Amino acid sequence: MTDDVREGLVSRITALAEQVAASMGMQVVLAEIKGGGRSVVRVYIDKPGGISLDDCEHFSRRFSVLLDVEDCIPFSYVLEVSSPGLDRPLVREEDFIRFAGKRARLRMRQPVDGQRNFRGRLLGASHGSVRLEVAPGKEVELALSQVERANLVAEI
Repeated sequence: MTDDVREGLVSRITALAEQVAASMGMQVVLAEIKGGGRSVVRVYIDKPGGISLDDCEHFSRRFSVLLDVEDCIPFSYVLEVSSPGLDRPLVREEDFIRFAGKRARLRMRQPVDGQRNFRGRLLGASHGSVRLEVAPGKEVELALSQVERANLVAEI
């Protein structure tokens, strides 16, 4: 499957998942397709107060029916639904704003000053950029459009 086909399919799956989530008072954090021969369609959901196992089960049942009706996935797959967890993915600009002050790690599509991986405290986001304190008194500003992957770092 080409990257364009995969991105289109993930967009379609995300849109369907968001329909189900909205009807249940939830939010889709991220939808993704992993694997080759036996693919996994994974959806991370959240809601104020957090997600329970029962929430995941109810969402999974409803979403599975919709996927069967829409028949938009042209291969066999396993559906996984879970909470975003302690290392929550950061996807939208709102995520970076909501979790300002928390520690995060980001991987960029292209190197920024010779570096692709960044770790530090989120300082916020605006106008398509995220600010990260990578060392005391040292900040970097990174374009959100160039973030390949971003996650919170669990602080225990």
